[in-house]
Amino acid sequence: MILHELIDYETLRVIWWLLLGVLLIAFAVTDGFDLGVGALLPFVARSDVERRVAINTIGPVWEGNQVWLILGGGAIFAAWPQLYAVSFSGFYLAMFAILAALILRPVGFKYRSKLEDPSWRSSWDWALFIGGFVPALIFGVAVGNVLQGVPFRLDDDLRIFYEGSFLALLNPFALLCGLLSVAMLVMHGAAWLVLKTSGPVAARAQRFGSIAAVLTLLLFALGGLALWLGVDGYRFVSVPETTGPSNPLMSEVVRDGSAWFANYGAHPWMMLAPLFGFLGAFGALLAMRAGREVLTLLLSKLSIFGVISTVGLSMFPFILPSSIQPNASLTVWDSSSSHLTLFIMLISTAIFLPLIALYTSWVYKVLWGKVDEEEIRNESSHSY
Repeated sequence: MILHELIDYETLRVIWWLLLGVLLIAFAVTDGFDLGVGALLPFVARSDVERRVAINTIGPVWEGNQVWLILGGGAIFAAWPQLYAVSFSGFYLAMFAILAALILRPVGFKYRSKLEDPSWRSSWDWALFIGGFVPALIFGVAVGNVLQGVPFRLDDDLRIFYEGSFLALLNPFALLCGLLSVAMLVMHGAAWLVLKTSGPVAARAQRFGSIAAVLTLLLFALGGLALWLGVDGYRFVSVPETTGPSNPLMSEVVRDGSAWFANYGAHPWMMLAPLFGFLGAFGALLAMRAGREVLTLLLSKLSIFGVISTVGLSMFPFILPSSIQPNASLTVWDSSSSHLTLFIMLISTAIFLPLIALYTSWVYKVLWGKVDEEEIRNESSHSY
């Protein structure tokens, strides 16, 4: 037997679908609180010292957290090449906006303290706000468009033609998903600030985080209602070939208004995902008001896990539906790399992913504790 045949092609495809979800969730629960703190910066911190306190809660860790985004992009490129080609070309301007905003973060961290001029520092504080708010919004907008279907088509040679525009991405349902993403990550950022700071910054973070948790609950419910009433899903006309070649045009797909909810009827255990989304946000709200710092952060992570998992489970096995040529929709069964490629990548991931997780855990252990305002004033131990 050839080594890579130890795991059949169908199973490998599902494993890589799961791993993609793990990487996206890992990015959201780590770099997500960095984005949330950036979006909260002008509001939770009023003096220069308070803003430095907030910045120093994420300054030592944001770079490592962003690794999960790079890993997710790499996984899409290697495991789902057609998904990479369609999404990174069709969402090109949106991706550019995200990258431009993310670039403001390291520049803002490094340059903010170069001058003591208040207007100089205020400008960089707003740059850090943009670096947190814009990616959080656009990531959610992208998910909203994926749920609706993306306007691309494939010709007989599997060449990709994207027929959408940047402004078309900013439709009402996608913007609703974008606002949910912002509320969810602001809640997460507030939970981090409550854990890592004290005094006025923590008190304001608790107040804004409570509001964000309530908005997360409302927007998540409203998004589900809008998806049920106004957004068509996609389904196969017949059972797809799960071990066949990666050619989407070999399947027949149609739009169906109830398709995104069919998985929950077939597999009731999947209802745990939206339940975690609601319970996590509600629990984070209660824990935040009760001053349970660690529990607040854990429940915020649970909510993020539930919200993102809800999207993935609702769509399975679809990854990127086509709104103008449903048969071109990319699914787990027809848009992956080869059997051998997925197997080699799985072995590499089994070696390196635990190492990354262990190193990340060690970093957080070393940096455990609150950022001290007095040390900020004395310039004794903090970088920014």
